[in-house]
Amino acid sequence: MKSLWSDADAETAVKRYGETGVPRELALRVYTTRLLGGEPRLVLHGGGNTSVKTTARDMLGEEVPVLCVKGSGWDMGNIEPPGLPAVRLEPLKKLLKLDTLSDEDMVNVQRCNLLDSAAPNPSVETLLHAFVPHKFVDHTHADAVLALTDQPNGPEICAEVYDGRMALVPYIMPGFGLAKAVHEIYAQNPKVEGLILLKHGIFTFGEDAREAYERMIAHVTRAEERLARAQRSVFPGVRLPNDIAAAHAVAPILRGLAAPAPGGDRTAAKRLIVEFRTSPEIRAFVDGADVADYSSRGPVTPDHVIRTKPKPVVAPAPHASDLDAFKQGAQAAFERFAKDYEAYFARNNPRAAPPRTQLDPIPRVVLVPGVGIFALGKSSKDAKIAADLAETTVNVITRAEQLGRFESISEADAFDVEYWSLEQAKLGKEQEKRLARHIAVVTGGASGIGRATAAAFKREGAEVALLDRDGEAVKKAAREIGALPVQCDVTDTASVRAAFDAVVTAFGGVDIVVSNAGAAWSGRIGEVDEKILRESFELNFFAHQKIAQAAVAVMRAQNLGGVLLFNASKQALNPGPDFGPYGLPKSATLSLMRQYAIDYGAEGIRANAVNADRIRTGLLTDLMIAERSKARNVSEKGYMSGNLLQREVTAGDVADAFVELALARATTGAIVTVDGGNIAAAVR
Repeated sequence: MKSLWSDADAETAVKRYGETGVPRELALRVYTTRLLGGEPRLVLHGGGNTSVKTTARDMLGEEVPVLCVKGSGWDMGNIEPPGLPAVRLEPLKKLLKLDTLSDEDMVNVQRCNLLDSAAPNPSVETLLHAFVPHKFVDHTHADAVLALTDQPNGPEICAEVYDGRMALVPYIMPGFGLAKAVHEIYAQNPKVEGLILLKHGIFTFGEDAREAYERMIAHVTRAEERLARAQRSVFPGVRLPNDIAAAHAVAPILRGLAAPAPGGDRTAAKRLIVEFRTSPEIRAFVDGADVADYSSRGPVTPDHVIRTKPKPVVAPAPHASDLDAFKQGAQAAFERFAKDYEAYFARNNPRAAPPRTQLDPIPRVVLVPGVGIFALGKSSKDAKIAADLAETTVNVITRAEQLGRFESISEADAFDVEYWSLEQAKLGKEQEKRLARHIAVVTGGASGIGRATAAAFKREGAEVALLDRDGEAVKKAAREIGALPVQCDVTDTASVRAAFDAVVTAFGGVDIVVSNAGAAWSGRIGEVDEKILRESFELNFFAHQKIAQAAVAVMRAQNLGGVLLFNASKQALNPGPDFGPYGLPKSATLSLMRQYAIDYGAEGIRANAVNADRIRTGLLTDLMIAERSKARNVSEKGYMSGNLLQREVTAGDVADAFVELALARATTGAIVTVDGGNIAAAVR
């Protein structure tokens, strides 16, 4: 591992933060914290912490000693000065006189001594930072160090590698007890450069930011060098089927199995989003004959357990030609996991004070031989975090097994961390939005109604994929919305299938599809060229069928129901002169919607349509305005407001209708009109 310290970058940080009143020491603390946080082999997703002992002015303007320590919820990779709240140091140091201190009292005393009451909670390891005398303290969960310590003989290995330069600390759950133990161990050898916390991580000290940071890099490098000498062969593989199923075929099945259905109603199931990962190292791990053993011994560092559960599910290898057999095998594995988890809770809860409430018995990591890792979370972000931690687990266990035998903390210790209120607080308790945990696909998503609809679903908490044949335009729109861009020609069956495969690989499935892509062709029906009519039917009817057909295949694999939403037109109900080439396929699309409602309602798949007209965006409106303005000399604004409500209708109004239809759990086969009022086009 190489040091990334740069004198020039450090001074740039000092200057930049100094312009907002941040002192030099804190600016350098932020700089090196970000260096550590930017290296995933050291820190992932809120893990680790850093501190600096300095002075700050209190409300009376007096200089007081403070500990600026990473605040809970801040990520070291993008931390800013507010993420290192200042805590009065002297009251913290006085806590050493106590024999015990509860977690709740520890949090309270730390908050009571914040200089800013609005600051985030200081790290759960604040007292450890306070109880060692060094000015700068760094803490990471370095993969290489974990591979050394997660061994039955971890203390002996670390003693050999570090030769007295680092103090060894036995595993103790973070909090006051660990902080006090570290103080006592450090006092026996105050010349050490840091601490190796067995089965937890590493601390380094320094009198300046660079010294603490570069000691971290140096001591992690020592661990890497020791691991590099280990040549033990690991993970002999199993024989896999010749026709291994693709990730996009496996993910919807796993997603459905991971969604508990209240009262047996699959459509009301609490869905999870899926993140897929694979690589040669992951494949070697999941394809191993003993994967059920080495993957289930516990977390590689304790705080992972709140994101990954104590162990993963190991599913069977999937045959592409027999996905039903895979589903049965995976379901059995999920059921075993749930029973094992409930037994784990029952074994450990009696000693908890106060008794805990069991968390859901749903796995967060699924290992599929021949394919890779599938991680689950309540959002794409959470699923990615679980996947990152799972990848780190693969890396650490692989290196630990090459050296000796991977050994985690005890089951009781894992339980204590998983059900620790201070760790659970990291997950947040914010209220979820209406479409959280749902995956929405919007076609024609690069502009107009499609773009507005995608943005509306994103605001409601859905994970959104934008499909459009214009690759550059859809990338731009997706960046602005925060969606997944997928280039797709909706008139081409192979392109549609590839697009849905991409969406499912990215998110794990599909819950809502807005089939919106369309364009207007005009001409008198008795004179129009057959080519024009066929082109219009390809886009305005057959494309809707291709999209719906691909979506239904995924929805049925999930067994969670779903929603098909079609962008129809007033032309389907109230045809106008010279618009037959557009209106006829739109009429067919309304019938298509109703047929899907009939054929798949029993499986919880709803189908509805929005009948939109005179919308201020999109090719259709522009063409209709142009045609009608020529014929009747009507201004654009006059045309746009020519409805019963005397108001213009926007793409956002159509988007809102799609959202409400997606939420209307008891509605299928419906047509919602969004046109400001046009009785001639009303559904009768």
